[in-house]
Amino acid sequence: MLKEETKSAVVETPLMKQYYGIKAKYPEALLLFRVGDFYETFGADAIKASGILGIVLTRRANGSASFIELAGFPHHSLDTYLPRLVRAGLRVAICDQLEDPKLTKTIVKRGVTELVSPGVSYNDKILDHKKNNFLASLHFDGNSIGIAFIDISTGEFLIAQGNENYIEKLLQNFNPNEIVYSKSFRKEIAEKYSRFYNFSIDEWVFKEDYTRELLLKHFGMVSLKGFGIEEMPLAIIAAGAAMHYVSDTRQEQLKHISGIARIDEDLYVWLDKFTIRNLELIDSSHENAVALIDVIDQTVTPMGGRLLKRWLLLPLKDAAVIEERQNAVTYFLDHPEFSSIVENHLKQVGDLERLISKVALGKISPREVQQLRRALEMVQAVRESCLNTENKAIRIIADQLNTCSIIKDRIVKELHSDAPVLVNKGGVINQGVNVELDELRDIALHGKDYLLQLQQREAERTGISSLKVGFNNVFGYYIEVTHTHKDKVPAEWTRKQTLTSAERYITEELKVYEEKILGAEEKILALETNLFNDLVQAIIEYIQPIQLNASLIARLDCLLSFSTTAQKNNYVRPHVNDSKIIDIKNGRHPVIEKQLPEGEKFIANDIYLDPEGQQILMITGPNMSGKSAILRQTALITLMAQTGSFVPASAAEIGIVDKIFTRVGASDNISSGESTFMVEMNETASILHNISDRSLILLDEIGRGTSTYDGISIAWAIAEYLHENGNTRAKTLFATHYHELNEMEVLFPRIRNFHVTVKELINTVVFLRKLVQGGSEHSFGIHVAKMAGIPSKVVHRAQEMLKQLEASRSEPSNLKKSLASNDVQLSFFKLDDPVLEQIREEILNIDIDHLTPLQALNKLNEIKKIVGAK
Repeated sequence: MLKEETKSAVVETPLMKQYYGIKAKYPEALLLFRVGDFYETFGADAIKASGILGIVLTRRANGSASFIELAGFPHHSLDTYLPRLVRAGLRVAICDQLEDPKLTKTIVKRGVTELVSPGVSYNDKILDHKKNNFLASLHFDGNSIGIAFIDISTGEFLIAQGNENYIEKLLQNFNPNEIVYSKSFRKEIAEKYSRFYNFSIDEWVFKEDYTRELLLKHFGMVSLKGFGIEEMPLAIIAAGAAMHYVSDTRQEQLKHISGIARIDEDLYVWLDKFTIRNLELIDSSHENAVALIDVIDQTVTPMGGRLLKRWLLLPLKDAAVIEERQNAVTYFLDHPEFSSIVENHLKQVGDLERLISKVALGKISPREVQQLRRALEMVQAVRESCLNTENKAIRIIADQLNTCSIIKDRIVKELHSDAPVLVNKGGVINQGVNVELDELRDIALHGKDYLLQLQQREAERTGISSLKVGFNNVFGYYIEVTHTHKDKVPAEWTRKQTLTSAERYITEELKVYEEKILGAEEKILALETNLFNDLVQAIIEYIQPIQLNASLIARLDCLLSFSTTAQKNNYVRPHVNDSKIIDIKNGRHPVIEKQLPEGEKFIANDIYLDPEGQQILMITGPNMSGKSAILRQTALITLMAQTGSFVPASAAEIGIVDKIFTRVGASDNISSGESTFMVEMNETASILHNISDRSLILLDEIGRGTSTYDGISIAWAIAEYLHENGNTRAKTLFATHYHELNEMEVLFPRIRNFHVTVKELINTVVFLRKLVQGGSEHSFGIHVAKMAGIPSKVVHRAQEMLKQLEASRSEPSNLKKSLASNDVQLSFFKLDDPVLEQIREEILNIDIDHLTPLQALNKLNEIKKIVGAK
């Protein structure tokens, strides 16, 4: 109500009338309204901005006795304040003055020149140079979803289409900074994707005809067949909606978005969202934790850093392509001098991908154009260095590099080598580029010398030795002659002003010079701006070849990074083939080994998995003994191998894996009302529904979120299912506390027992972290509690209780015999408890086939009384 009242009062003010007209076009954006040297916010926007930015909130009168909130900051501080607004999840519309206030007698024309949101930005202060800034667009149709990812800062445009699980996996992989969707799907977004910043668009934007036409118009094509996406209608709609969103204020400034690529599911290893999270590939939920990318990323260009993340999240399934990458890595390792030369060149390239995007957006500075020129020089140097190598993959990359020598030479010729950040600082264009500019600079630079020369020349010509050339703001330039010499003044001079003791004159030469020098600075700025803009327009014609250069440089950077990491960390080249065997000798966890205290050595372990003979490893051992590390390192080594990286082991044979699943750790999903155990079961269900004969599965402590007997039963059933599920013999590492599962080795031919060794000393244990064949019978949980600092009184009481429970436990049942005879097993143990024994007898003696409902209720009541009596 207050807002409406304020608005009605303010419409009488021309400035506020203009403000509300622009604000109406961007109702859901925070509008930064340029007024003189400030960006101002009004009303609700001001309240929001002052809270986020910590700037002063004021009120001022507008119209008839009404007030409106006001908060603003200097326009030159935009780069300081804008990132904070965007990181708070806001969509920000920047409204600038579109004309010079000095040249208009009415209100200055204003308009939105940029719309910035978490997923749409090119501002260096907002972007992370080693992360993409993706906007995702989603379109739903029944069980299928179309998705598009677009990064306006790099020009990347990717699409896919599939079921909810596949789209969730892609969202986890690409981790967009913002999601856009149709307003009709607010419920779905709120339920499943609320963890992302999101923005709803009008439903009409998601119409097939509109989105297809928008894409065809942008790419200047009559069909999308050239992109290989014609059979992906939902993805096309999502892509068109994404383009609509980012082009809202960009109009024609999106030439760097020059194509669409499909994400082909069949090319890459399936890593579901749980696996990406559990393996901590890119980041970790734990504070100050180190992720895999932190260890293996030795890239020296921002493009390489971004691409390496993509490679890590999308491991390959094609052994030939993997081998091609490995060959390049091997060549870099075998030729350290060559590697050093290439690395030095790459370090000077900078963010070529985002630089050329700024060219397309019309937001590149003179200094950044010089960096672009240096990058192209380094591209040429890289090309020359790599063309002479003996490695085919490196030569192919080098051969595709385009030196863009014509535009590079033009930049050298026209742009000052020490160009400033801003055009209006001057000194942007070189001498000799434009005759008029050179003359104006000469006037501005040598004005005093010229006037002195003119004064001396005219004094000699007229014989007036006291003649002076001067200037004032009212009359401009003049020649002053005392009355004593006024009879010597030439006839062609024009009198301009009479003083008490002198006369002031103007000559035609001085008049022409005055016109030049008074407008020189403005003309210089205008000329330099036009010449710089012409140069930028010329660079636009090179967007696609420079984007290709950036892509190739990124690929080379990733391969070089793999070799650097391998050399630093003693990694070996794995043998990747089409078998289904995983054979790792002395494997190490790539992250943990780098975090060990100085002098402590990582204990390496062997892992052998073969669907024909050793499909499932049942791994037991105490808490903190290293079971989880062994599971994770197996997955990480496999994953690294299929990206083309070398691996932390002494040797490794990796049969191509198509899917990696992990179920490790424990966490609640309180916001969705899911307990730890429900989360565990959801993740396990996802695994069991999606496995194949080439899958690698890691299961850590399945069933521990419920009671002991439930947990053992579930763990047993899952292991049995994985073993007995037809021809789908997924390779599995199954870590468990339930030592009873060791009996499965007797019953199932492809299950093998292993345990992580410990050394027992008096009242303590030493974790040896070595995996050996055979099962174990102890968890040493109380020892771990003691190590964690649990009070000694609690530890002693726990030890007493453990002795009592172990004394009351009978021998483990012979599972093989009981399963064969189909006896009812109420648990894996029989407790020496007369009450439980009585209940067991009551249940076993019930004749279920002839029991009436009333008799069943009576029997249940009897059992209840037995329990109550206890």
